[in-house]
Parts: sequence; structure tokens; C-alpha cells
Amino acid sequence: MKKILFCFLCFILTACDINTEKQLKPLSENAVILAFGDSLTYGVGTGKKTNYPAVLAKLSGHTVINKGVSGEKTKAGLKRLPKILDKYKPELMVLIHGGNDILKKMPSQNTIDNLTQMIKAAKQRNIQVVMLGVPSFKVLMLESAEFYKQIADSDKVPIDVDILPTIIGDAKLKSDTIHPNTKGYKMMAEAVYQLLQDQGALLNP
Repeated sequence: MKKILFCFLCFILTACDINTEKQLKPLSENAVILAFGDSLTYGVGTGKKTNYPAVLAKLSGHTVINKGVSGEKTKAGLKRLPKILDKYKPELMVLIHGGNDILKKMPSQNTIDNLTQMIKAAKQRNIQVVMLGVPSFKVLMLESAEFYKQIADSDKVPIDVDILPTIIGDAKLKSDTIHPNTKGYKMMAEAVYQLLQDQGALLNP
């Protein structure tokens, strides 16, 4: 009985170690971060110095390239991504895309395929990826569309599925029905920064 109990405790401790294992490698001192997406990345609803990539740059001390295109769907994003990756050679990409697919009621499998290919394009170039889930507007309580977590789990990509539903569900944090205001974008940046710290890309100050 004691042996069984000992083995069970070892299993629990091992599982805890796995769950706390960091998924990202530390960024180099001069690493470039690519913020890639649509209007949530571009910063509709705030200024150039207060969108989330600009705030993330201040928090992290790294150059953050803002490559958000307002109104873009994932099909177009996938088409333009490779040239951007090759031009800027980032060490890490923050991917926040798919909101326009959801709003336009595009087939979710198309969105999944496009996002998966974006991640693949980055990883083929040894670029690390993190994601934020975008809310689905089909439920009373806002939450990220289910496929974001599925993609993240399948491709082993760290993800925050809570921050955007929290922001978009609070009128005080929005500039319109779907975009954050300056305070909301600051919260986005802080969530990305925390995710990068928790997963090992950035050292805790």
C-alpha cells in the first residue's frame, strides 16, 4: 500500500512539473517582436503611441513591429505574413487574428486552417509564437471562440483566452462595440507581457 501511495505522489509531482514547464525560450537582448493581426493589433480606437504593440514595447524594452491591418480576414493575413517574417526576422510573433472572420461568419475551419498555417510559417523560420483568443459573439457571456484553444493546444502555442473577452465585455474599456479604448489596449499589452514572462520569453524584473 505504501509503495502504491508513493508512486501516486510521484505521479502528481511529475504532473505539476509538466504543467509549470515554460514553453518559450528567452528572447535575446536585441530581439524583435512582431505584433501581427487586424484592427485589434493596429489599434483602432486609440493612438499610435497607445496601441497595444507600442505599450508592449515600453513594458518589454524590445522593438515591437506593429503589422495590424484593420478589417483584414485571416486569408489575407496568411498571404502577407511570410514577406513580413522574412523582412523583420522577429524572434517572436504575437498573433491576434480572426475577429473579422468571426464577424463575417466565415466557416470556422477556414479560419483554423489559416491560423495554423500562420503559426507554421513562423515556426519554419524558428520564430516563437503566442496567441490571444478573440471572442465569439454567439454567446451571452463573451468568451474566446473555442477553436483558439484547440489550435494553441495542437501547435503547442501559449495563449491567453481571457483578456479580450474581459475587455470587450466591459463598456468602460471600449472605444466602440468591438474595439478597446486606450485603457483597454493597455490591459491587452499587460496581458501579453505577463504571458511572455510566465512562459519564459521575458525575465521577471
